[in-house]
Amino acid sequence: RDAWVEINMANLEHNISEIKKYVPCGVKLLGVVKADAYGHGAVMLAPTILAHGFDMLGVASIDEGVDLRNAKITCDILVLGAVPVWAVESAVKENLSISIFSKGHIEACRKAFERTGIRPKVHIKLDTGMNRIGVEQEDAVDFIKEVQCLDFIDLQGIFTHLAMAESIEETKKQVDKWSNIISQIHTEGLLLHVQNTAGTMSYDLPDTNMRRVGIALYGLAPDYPPCIKNKPDLKPLISLKGRIVNIHTAKDGEGVSYSYTYRAHGDRIIATLPVGYADGVPRALSNKIYGVLNGKKVPQVGNITMDQMMFDITGVEAGLGDIITLLDEENSIDEWAKMLGTINYELTCRLKVRLPRVYTR
Repeated sequence: RDAWVEINMANLEHNISEIKKYVPCGVKLLGVVKADAYGHGAVMLAPTILAHGFDMLGVASIDEGVDLRNAKITCDILVLGAVPVWAVESAVKENLSISIFSKGHIEACRKAFERTGIRPKVHIKLDTGMNRIGVEQEDAVDFIKEVQCLDFIDLQGIFTHLAMAESIEETKKQVDKWSNIISQIHTEGLLLHVQNTAGTMSYDLPDTNMRRVGIALYGLAPDYPPCIKNKPDLKPLISLKGRIVNIHTAKDGEGVSYSYTYRAHGDRIIATLPVGYADGVPRALSNKIYGVLNGKKVPQVGNITMDQMMFDITGVEAGLGDIITLLDEENSIDEWAKMLGTINYELTCRLKVRLPRVYTR
């Protein structure tokens, strides 16, 4: 297909340099590469992330961790999401660390150890206010102490997740809960991590020695709290491009695409691009976005279809095979997110694998 995603590796290296300005010396870094590195390609990006100072990687599932292992990625990898108890043995065999927060996880770790002779590597997940997964605050100290006493588990860390890093007040509530728990246990040798990307840029929190950074790696900004004045200079990695596969004239009054949500006002030159909502460009963006063709902005017209979309290129010199750029550093995915009332990384995750990735530097 004449459509692809370009990933700028030089921008990744630049973003890592910016991120490290906010990380104190001696604090470890975990690079979050879940959801195929937010749609950017985890296997391709992981070596660069690790080579530039990150200590370990975070994924959402065992399958994502296995993909990295199959690509000869040997660093510590933490499965951040809930691991099914029946899959703990698979994690052990693949040398993946898992998040645990229930008695069922402990029992699964025991069985995995008995079958493999390998102690499962675990990080205990605490729920300090996200209300998603994790040990509840009132049970946290007892749970941690129980795990610390078990000889069949290799406890490597304890962590929680900020629900509203953009809110100083709500973050303080979570940090107070975290500190109260950590103050009651022995933490020597453990990785303690709370800050996500926004937290890393905004807060120097007590009782932590590792930070988890995701979206900033890919040049996209999270919601920051008002207190942050010097935001990192991030550069998006991703560009979305396609080649024109057809050019024709829509006469005055004729409709374009399904349901005729666009009608030509006067004769218009229409170009077709082989990119659609099955590639991850939301149909709700129909008639709202633009592309860049030979240095000029051209509006997308008509409903975006599963595999194709159309542009009004009237007045622009162009031919078959010319490239229309939908996303790049100038035409950011942030604009699409604002139109849809969502967040930028939801959209990068939508850009499907059937769009080939081309890595540039």
